[in-house]
Amino acid sequence: MAAEIRTFTCLTDNFGYLIHDPATKATASIDAPEAAPIIKALEREGWTLTDILITHHHGDHVGGVAELKQKYGCRVVAPHDKSAKIANVDLRAVNADVIKVGSLLARVVETPGHTLDHISYVFDSEKAVFAADTLFSIGCGRVFEGNYPMMWDSLLKLRALPDDFRLYCGHEYTAANVKFALTIEADNPDLQARAAEVAKLRAENEPTIPVLLGDEKKANVFLRADEPAVAAKLHMKGADPAQVFGELRERKNKS
Repeated sequence: MAAEIRTFTCLTDNFGYLIHDPATKATASIDAPEAAPIIKALEREGWTLTDILITHHHGDHVGGVAELKQKYGCRVVAPHDKSAKIANVDLRAVNADVIKVGSLLARVVETPGHTLDHISYVFDSEKAVFAADTLFSIGCGRVFEGNYPMMWDSLLKLRALPDDFRLYCGHEYTAANVKFALTIEADNPDLQARAAEVAKLRAENEPTIPVLLGDEKKANVFLRADEPAVAAKLHMKGADPAQVFGELRERKNKS
């Protein structure tokens, strides 16, 4: 039986995710922005939380950990970087570790840049990647702790995943990301199509996630910093892709 994934809103614009293994009844929460919506989703499904898989230390991703840990006695898996203070951690994960959630397997990919400790969880059999605040639909996270070459390298790791994988990201930022991307690539037909789709979904109060990675590769300007056409739009013809990415991120910061 295939894994079941549930998506819901936490805080104001965070995504909450549960991934459930029907074979063993194990259920993991990807991050824990706040406890109440996660508990509500678990109770609605009749699932019991066995694991929390943390991507990075920011408060809007770990705020519910203590309450959930107390209620369910679940295992808390977090990045290996102990300089980032995360409470209640049972297991530290490093690049290429495989974390078991029942019979489901999550491969750890280190994706620093937004924070130095940021990791993403790739469920290869489920063709799902939980990238939190590294890669958004039509966007990427702000670079708070790392630098632009580091973040670009992390995006390349995620871009290397197959086109039929689904991206689950940390926030509902897609509409704002589309607005910015159109200032760079207004003539990109794939971006135009995504813009129309996002407008329709948001008008119906539906989430814009998950999205196929193959579609993101064609429409997300941050994944296209090594495209000569993108560099040309920024008057950076021949520039290093990491520099092009940095310019894109700087412009987005100011938008």
